Amino acid sequence: MVDHLFLLAVGAIGWGLALATYRPIARKFGWPLGVAQEKLPALTLLLALAAVAAGLAFAIARGALHGGLIILVFGLALAVFWSGFLRVGAQSALVLAPLAALVLLAAWCAAVLGL
Repeated sequence: MVDHLFLLAVGAIGWGLALATYRPIARKFGWPLGVAQEKLPALTLLLALAAVAAGLAFAIARGALHGGLIILVFGLALAVFWSGFLRVGAQSALVLAPLAALVLLAAWCAAVLGL
């Protein structure tokens, strides 16, 4: 059985961190910035922090012994991979981070309510 909430939380944290750190990394290494990251840096940072907060909230609710710590570790690993190896492709986190966070929150609410 696949734990979709686990995967969504890892994605929200990883893509959120990749999005939050892409602008300073891109400027340091001369990578191109997307339009949103260049003209609306506060909005991209807000989306990133909201995604990370959703993933962290789920990890905390799950508890360290029930996968919460692994969610954090895998989220950090995803962020390093997404920014470090994909470079310009890391801009896709602008779409993936909020999407993962929204689906995580919706699925988590549905699971809690028993829907």
